[in-house]
Amino acid sequence: MADGPEWFAPKARGVGSGLPIAWQGWALLIGYIAVLLALTPLAGRSILAHLSAVSALTVIFMIICAKTTRGGWRWRGRE
Repeated sequence: MADGPEWFAPKARGVGSGLPIAWQGWALLIGYIAVLLALTPLAGRSILAHLSAVSALTVIFMIICAKTTRGGWRWRGRE
C-alpha cells in the first residue's frame, strides 16, 4: 500500500492508474487537460517546443499518478 494520498484507482489489468477516486485526482486530470489545451497554440509556432512542453507535462503527470495510485504501479493481470 502507498503511504501517501490515494487519488487514483489501479488499472484492473496492466500497469498504471485507472480513473481518479478522489477530488484531487479529478482536479489533477482536469488541470492536465486544460494545460494541454492551452499549449495548443504553441504547436503552430514551433513543433519542437510544443512536443517538449507536452512531454515534460506528461512525465510530471505520470509521476504524480504513480505516487498517488492505491497500491502503486505494478503489473496486474490474470492470476
